[in-house]
Amino acid sequence: MSDQSDVTGAAVVTPVRVVIALCLVAPFVAMLWVGSYAKTDPAFIGIPFFYWYQMLWVLISTALTMIAYKLWQRDQRARTARTARTARTARKGGASE
Repeated sequence: MSDQSDVTGAAVVTPVRVVIALCLVAPFVAMLWVGSYAKTDPAFIGIPFFYWYQMLWVLISTALTMIAYKLWQRDQRARTARTARTARTARKGGASE
């Protein structure tokens, strides 16, 4: 019987998936670390730092989530193609034996 570890969908940690995780975790860390932005200065067009920093993270979070999604799609396409190649190779190898 051939090795089915990649075909079964077992979780694999790859550099791309680490980047995806960092993109998704960064906004949480930034918002939960309140001490880093619990101040009024520097003000931006009259808006205290506390408020504009949080609103800036709304935009940053959107961008990071979009990047994570695009990386995930690319990773899944590559994994599907790799699985299909492995299955074809296994069928060819199994037929010749």
